[in-house]
Amino acid sequence: MTNNRYETNKEHAGRLRLGAALRTFLRGRFSLDEDTACRDEVVANIAKGVEFRGVNLWVLIFATMIASLGLNVDSAPVIIGAMLISPIMGPIMGIGLSLGINDFDLLKVSLRNFMLMFVVAIVTSTVYFFISPLSSNSSELLARTVPTTYDVLIALFGGLAGIVAQTRQDRTSTVIPGVAIATALIPPLCTAGFGIATGQLTFFVGAFYLFFINSVFIALATYIMVRFLRYEKKTFLDKARERRVKRLMMIITLVTFIPSVVIGFRMVRVSVFENAADRYVAQVFDYPHTRVIESEVRYRRHGTPSRIELLLVGEPLGDEVIDNARAQLEHFGLGGTELVVRQAARNDEIDVNTLQRSYLELLEEKNRQLGEMTRRLESMTLTHVAADDISRELGAMMPAVGSVSLMKGVTFATDGTPGDTTLVCVVEPRDGAARIDSATLMHWLRIRTKVGNVKLFVEP
Repeated sequence: MTNNRYETNKEHAGRLRLGAALRTFLRGRFSLDEDTACRDEVVANIAKGVEFRGVNLWVLIFATMIASLGLNVDSAPVIIGAMLISPIMGPIMGIGLSLGINDFDLLKVSLRNFMLMFVVAIVTSTVYFFISPLSSNSSELLARTVPTTYDVLIALFGGLAGIVAQTRQDRTSTVIPGVAIATALIPPLCTAGFGIATGQLTFFVGAFYLFFINSVFIALATYIMVRFLRYEKKTFLDKARERRVKRLMMIITLVTFIPSVVIGFRMVRVSVFENAADRYVAQVFDYPHTRVIESEVRYRRHGTPSRIELLLVGEPLGDEVIDNARAQLEHFGLGGTELVVRQAARNDEIDVNTLQRSYLELLEEKNRQLGEMTRRLESMTLTHVAADDISRELGAMMPAVGSVSLMKGVTFATDGTPGDTTLVCVVEPRDGAARIDSATLMHWLRIRTKVGNVKLFVEP
């Protein structure tokens, strides 16, 4: 029995040593103590980025103009460039830091500069879109009007990465530019300006909502990391003033963060519901002779139940099939959701004209793209008929020409950049004694083919 007890104690001691070694390994790997900057240095650096005057203000205006141009011409690289140079993260991280270290003065400066940043960006983008000749709703603009759960998560984890990078002694890494790109704060502001300039309130509301959500969760992430790092809080000599400031900062924290967290959780629930609804429609209404051509999913609001409305075409589904589909809602986590099915073969009204217009618009766009591609191809191609005509005309104009070869293509630079269209003409004299006027021939070819860049080669 003594030996058994000894073996048990030995195994227990071995497990304890293994657990301690594992904890030491994980603590060493995930520790944030390495290369950490002192608290005062971090606070001073973030406070410097909070200020919006001089260079920072002008850079913000230029970044807003660049982002507006990128949104206007639907260019993602231009928008990314604007996010890289925008100094918009400073006041937001200043708000989170000030709440975390109980610095009321920094909070006032951060909030003031945050409002200044917002107004300057909105005014700049509004002025641009007001005078811009392009006013179509590009895909990049539309993408900045509907916040999703992913935007909340990106802002939260991006803010955590940003404040961790700010607390290091070496701030030359790519973390801060990466956070600026990922969180995408400047494009929603430009989209809000587009909504004001074009009188589209939905654009302004959606874009402002996305910007506000991103800003709050970046500040929340900064606050969480500051408290995790146990930064020393600012103390006051006047205890009465300290209590007032603490109460005020607590109110600001609750008013700002709690509604955003509630909104964030609601967005998560909406996303989960929409994903479940999409999965339900794809799996349950998968019939060989019936197709779902329109699906509308609405999450419950104002006491009304959630709703899935489908428009089907093809072979009609019987009532028992639809009832069976309703019974499967619970299996997909959609209990209590209303299912409305409209079928083309029944007496339900279907807006065929709207569908026809949509298909016609799609067909017109495809035809426009095809026509543009055809024109580009024709500009780089010399048809057989044109070559025959040119050769006969050239033979009548210059009897000394025995044969002619014509090729049309595009000249490329050494870096791969396409240049002008080039016409290459190879002429063979009728006999060795015949003389060909190269200057006259090149001038005639430019006029005849409407190609300015002509390369002429006369064979000896």
